[in-house]
Amino acid sequence: MLELRRKYPLKGLLKISDISRSSYYFLINENPDKDAEIKRLISEINYKHKGRYGYRRIMQELKSQGMVINHKKVQRLMGVLGLKSMIRIKKYKSYHGNVGKIAPNLLNRNFHADKPNQKWATDITEFALFGQKIYLSTIIDLFNGKIVCYHLHNHPTYHLVHEMLQKAKTLMLENKGLILHSDQGWHCQMRQYQAFLRGHGVVQSMSRKGNCLDNAVQENFFGLLKSEFLYLQKFDSLEQFTSELHVYISYYNIGYYLHNSHGDVVALTNNLGTITKTYQYDANWNEKNKISSDKNPFRYAGEYYDPALLIY
Repeated sequence: MLELRRKYPLKGLLKISDISRSSYYFLINENPDKDAEIKRLISEINYKHKGRYGYRRIMQELKSQGMVINHKKVQRLMGVLGLKSMIRIKKYKSYHGNVGKIAPNLLNRNFHADKPNQKWATDITEFALFGQKIYLSTIIDLFNGKIVCYHLHNHPTYHLVHEMLQKAKTLMLENKGLILHSDQGWHCQMRQYQAFLRGHGVVQSMSRKGNCLDNAVQENFFGLLKSEFLYLQKFDSLEQFTSELHVYISYYNIGYYLHNSHGDVVALTNNLGTITKTYQYDANWNEKNKISSDKNPFRYAGEYYDPALLIY
């Protein structure tokens, strides 16, 4: 019929072949889906991140690729495709608690930081797998939500926190006066902990008793970790879990670096998906610094960084 249409009117051809006009256009696909390419990209991003991204984070990644798109459209198309991120149930607690005697609540829920290594938060979470328990202690930079360092141990002793602090001590000494916020866990009330912070120029801040919202950024990370990683994957052993946990934390950190269509790092987002800084890509970074990495380096304020580097 396509050949005959060049010579004869479509109306006559449809009458002879007993095909409706709508069926004809459907069969030859002369009215393609205008959102087909966007849907393809959304599906790719969803697959790449194992269903962890919601419409806001997918929108940010699309924009980083040079696409102009509204978050409402991304949300609508994800609905059409049947895609959605794993959403955690958020529980509201109205109890405010009391300020402890060890350290004041200097942070006071002001999670904004003007630069890296100005405000950190720390906490511990527990995993129960294969009849055993393993504990994770982390430090998060409130400037961008990135994991500064972390440590795993099979007992919730002070050793767990001490080893984590050892990994952060160089940054502490280079950033005197930074605030490290925590809850009122017994680890953070120990004299050894307080002495370590003082000795490295760190100012201690503690949440009010019984108020997890005072350390909401850490709580949010642990919630993401469990909903995006622990509850979505199956593990054959504790060793595999530990190995995959390292991979996830690297993914979490590097995931906040937005790339352009060439794979270059162009921006950094915080843990809410908001762009906080933009970066200039430097193709000669690896050569200058004699470091071999398959990750894209970037430059900010004259300093060079490699998102593949992670202390754990």
